[in-house]
Amino acid sequence: MEYKEIDQGVEELLALLSRRIESDDIRRIKEAYLFAKEAHKEQRRKSGEPYVVHPLAVARVVAEELGLGANPIIAAFLHDVVEDTDYTIDDIKEKFGEDVAFLVNVVTKKKKNRYDASKQIDNYKQMLDSLQYDIRALLIKLADRLHNMRTLSSMRPDKQMKIASETDYFYAPLAHRLALYHIKRELENLSFRYRCPRDYARIDDLIKKDMEENGGVLSEFMAEIEKMLEAKDVILARTEIVCRGPYSIWKKMHSQGCDFNHVQGKYYIRIIYPYVHEYSEKDMSLRLYSMLTDRFKEKPGSVANFIDSPKENGYQSFHVKLLTEAGTWEEVHISSERMVRKSQFGCLSERNDGNIANWLEKFKNILKDIANHRKEVEYMDGITSSFYNDDVTVFTPKGEAVILPKDATVLDFAFEIHSRLGETAQYAKVNGRLCSVKTVLSSGDCVEVFTNDSVIPSPMWLNHVMTYKAKAHLHSVLSKQKKIPYIRCPHCNPLPGDEVIGFKGENEEVTLHRRDCKTAIRLASQKGDDIVAVNFEEDKDFLFPVSIVVTAVDRYHLLIDLVDCITNQMKLSMTHIQSDCVDEIVTCSMVFSVHSAGELQNVISSITAIKSVEEVKQVACGVAQQ
Repeated sequence: MEYKEIDQGVEELLALLSRRIESDDIRRIKEAYLFAKEAHKEQRRKSGEPYVVHPLAVARVVAEELGLGANPIIAAFLHDVVEDTDYTIDDIKEKFGEDVAFLVNVVTKKKKNRYDASKQIDNYKQMLDSLQYDIRALLIKLADRLHNMRTLSSMRPDKQMKIASETDYFYAPLAHRLALYHIKRELENLSFRYRCPRDYARIDDLIKKDMEENGGVLSEFMAEIEKMLEAKDVILARTEIVCRGPYSIWKKMHSQGCDFNHVQGKYYIRIIYPYVHEYSEKDMSLRLYSMLTDRFKEKPGSVANFIDSPKENGYQSFHVKLLTEAGTWEEVHISSERMVRKSQFGCLSERNDGNIANWLEKFKNILKDIANHRKEVEYMDGITSSFYNDDVTVFTPKGEAVILPKDATVLDFAFEIHSRLGETAQYAKVNGRLCSVKTVLSSGDCVEVFTNDSVIPSPMWLNHVMTYKAKAHLHSVLSKQKKIPYIRCPHCNPLPGDEVIGFKGENEEVTLHRRDCKTAIRLASQKGDDIVAVNFEEDKDFLFPVSIVVTAVDRYHLLIDLVDCITNQMKLSMTHIQSDCVDEIVTCSMVFSVHSAGELQNVISSITAIKSVEEVKQVACGVAQQ
């Protein structure tokens, strides 16, 4: 592409911008282009084009697809100048002002001799830190990434994989959280195309063939909808068929565990209506919903009302599935023109409603929390788990909405409400039904958490939380808990007070065995130099699960006497009991926790003394509890 053609493209952009931007700023934008053109004059892209083609393309995305103002457009033209040429931030500041210089500085990758985590993660952090002041820098970076992805074919395969993976991990989810759905969808599909080219090509081909075979059904269904709308005098409403891309369908295939032919929701029909003075958006959506369900059968449970309960990124629409005359369930989205505009411009579409400020404030708080717990939670994992998942909306018993990432549990909900509620959560009621605190929540669930001050969070809880807040609090609580300084043999399960011996491992950790353990005997004969003398004493802060089997002659009240001995007389917590009776002989398995071998022997002696009990023996059981 010659410079004459590039210059012509700039003039077209300036003419378009002149409709909404003052003439002085149009002049500054043109100066920024000329500055970038001069700075990059010796550079070429991998495609062979003059490098300035890239800043121009980024500026066009910022101006046309994001609708930003003069300074972000200027910064888009200059975003690579400091990184790739001899010009400095001070040069940018002197010529274009502090605001432009700030934006350029944020999107300029900093060269270091040593990075805190890695070059990529440091770059992510640099961009996210800019949110303390402004969101525009992130949007410029998204525009930069979008053009790089659109022209990725000129890169080597290894570079394609690196850039596409960054896009899938960070930039596409960021666009999603900003409700920039057009950009998010394109980034996801481009990333998929370069990461998994064969899968992309296969699914893309299947979509085209499926549309050829089944597109007629959708078109007929849409024609019926249009005919109905016209008959009801809803003439200004328009309809369109939206095909989901290869990445979205590939994701559905994996999440639903099915092949392409059985994926649900490959397409949907959108009904878009303009602002109507006599109706609110909700009223108009419900009016259209009522018309549709008068004409078509509605799939039970298919309604999703994102008007009253918008997604965290602000997405709004009214979804329902309807039965076509061909016997297929088709998804219909009912949206206003404002809602559709919002899906293109995301959190920027309503600049006076405080939504950007609210979004930024929540993001700032999360970044601040993560900065305070850097050692406990990996930086980017904390970010992604908190912001870059599809979300579900659940409710407190008072009807207050709580937005959580998909697959969040009752524990996530509890920690979102208050850290103390999470730390002492014992059980919950979800929609009135008794549930474990590890229960995964769905949109619309009403959740009530019940606490017990004696509850002690377990390390296993970390496997059942999704949010950063829950993980951070759990790491903090667990780090303060006392830890057993040894590893217990899983075969002999030694208890404090047992005769034990230790063996030092490769990482200097010590594994405890009872002295009669076959593994200990074998190790002592083979690795005698690794033996360590250990005094394994009782500690009131530690409980160890043990399992016993009781054999007895059946009689009235036997089971109650066994339970009473452990829980009431010995004051120990029981977690499992199973009893079988065959020909008047009872075999009862019981799991409970003790502090020491001596305490276990007291239990065994007490149970042995119970009437009709014949034998009590210990069997292998789990690991330490705290």
